Amino acid sequence: MSQPLQRFIVSLLTCLALSGLGSTAFAMKIGVIDTQRAIMETEDGLRAQATLKKLFDKRQRELDKKQRDLQAEKEQIEKQRGVLSKAAYQKRAEKWQQDMVELQQVFVEYNKELQKTEGQLTRPIYRKAMGLIRRLATSGGFDMVLDKQAAPYFRADLDLTDRLIQLYNEGGAGDEEEPKAPAGKAAPKPAAKPAAKAPAPAKAPAAAAKAPAATP
Repeated sequence: MSQPLQRFIVSLLTCLALSGLGSTAFAMKIGVIDTQRAIMETEDGLRAQATLKKLFDKRQRELDKKQRDLQAEKEQIEKQRGVLSKAAYQKRAEKWQQDMVELQQVFVEYNKELQKTEGQLTRPIYRKAMGLIRRLATSGGFDMVLDKQAAPYFRADLDLTDRLIQLYNEGGAGDEEEPKAPAGKAAPKPAAKPAAKAPAPAKAPAAAAKAPAATP
């Protein structure tokens, strides 16, 4: 799960916990949940990870093939440098540079696609999980439920993670009231993880000079 998404979930849990506090704050019952593990180990979370990995692997193979093709083209241009005219060499070198720029653009587009797909797959999961956390808190008499990241130490019996995963996989319905993000903070878009590997920077064929500027 991406770091921005983890931070957002921690904020949601904190907001949820604080919204339930009343005048009995001095004798609070606190629960702890490893939100990242809970969400990713649900059946829906495992399916989402498999879908993302399949898409990532496909896009990475495409990027790797395009990069290999460009490398082969570069080597071919260099081999023919001695027999090509200056104009012909210039044209092929500039075409290679253009193709390399396009490959970098494809990399950016692939990562945007991964980000969008991750958001589509994970948002429904953590929204349902947030509702189930509220339900667990209510039924168990918990005044506050913290994310594990915000609790450096807690007793093992306060860990609700496995109960949340089980409840989610059993199809349990969560509290209909959805926790809201802190005021003034928009929910960040999750970043795809893993991101497609960027093509390694490649040098243009040697001596590919710029075309001379046109003279009036």
